[in-house]
Amino acid sequence: MDDHVCETLGRPDLIDLGGGLACLRFESMKVASAVAAVRHLLDTGTVRPGDTLMDSSSGIYAYGLALACHRYGLRCHIVGSTTIDRTTRVQLEILGATLEQVPPSDDLRFDQSRRVARVRELLTEHPDYHWMRQYHDSVHYLGYRAVADQIAKECDPTPLTVVGGVGSGASTGALATFLRERAPDTALVGVQPFGSVTFGGEAVRDKEIIIAGIGSSIPFGNVDHTLYDVVHWVGFDAALAGSVELLRRHAVFAGLSGGAAHLVARWEARRAPERRVVFVAADTGHRYVESVFARHEEAPDMGALAPTAIGDPDDLVPPWSRMEWGRAPAPARAVHVED
Repeated sequence: MDDHVCETLGRPDLIDLGGGLACLRFESMKVASAVAAVRHLLDTGTVRPGDTLMDSSSGIYAYGLALACHRYGLRCHIVGSTTIDRTTRVQLEILGATLEQVPPSDDLRFDQSRRVARVRELLTEHPDYHWMRQYHDSVHYLGYRAVADQIAKECDPTPLTVVGGVGSGASTGALATFLRERAPDTALVGVQPFGSVTFGGEAVRDKEIIIAGIGSSIPFGNVDHTLYDVVHWVGFDAALAGSVELLRRHAVFAGLSGGAAHLVARWEARRAPERRVVFVAADTGHRYVESVFARHEEAPDMGALAPTAIGDPDDLVPPWSRMEWGRAPAPARAVHVED
């Protein structure tokens, strides 16, 4: 029996979808990451009960950090994206977390950089706050070891391919790192939205892109580019198709990033039938009901979609492009420089 709901939420379900495909379904993925990070900070004396932990978030990390602070008797302050929905805002308030959202922007890329700038202002005003730095501190890898053990136990001895939105780099990077300790041939496929700087795709925009959390307008220190074998860039319409088909065919109600990962994973599974392909669905579809699932009749036929193969991020073609990354280092413009 769990002692706190954060332990329950941090443990995903692994669902066999057939055809060599499996869905790693979280209710709220970053609970696992935030709880393990906070526990480590307490164990090492970096923070103490009653301290205030702070970070920037587009939604699910805010919820995870609020739960971790609730579990361990800490205060929580979130500098939030405009994409944080009312349901999450109300939960944060009741859990005792404080939330300030940056002014609205027509461009989510500016939203992200504004949030980080506000965090720095707050640190000047409150030097006793601890900035969690989910984008840059590798402490956020720790919570995914148990998840990797779960995957290895349930999928062994089949060769594995892990597919997931890149985002901060912690989830997919950690899963690949821990799985490769016992199975070095584990492949890692990252999913990006168009417009993200992380793998050099910022020049190509998708006017409808609302896949918050899997791309970035700024370099992230937790993204280890040398872990990724393949990268896919997925636009809104293609991700919509993946989301709707995941619910229609398999009854899995997941967020838009999970739909994008589903689209990519099914394509990769057909390409390599000898491998078990596990894709990450980081959250449920509830906050995407109006923006995504209510538009299900607009979704293209997922089976008719295929990625354009490219050899360089400068050659990206919407709505879906695929590149053999080959565990190459970060492009110069995506290198995080500590300050």
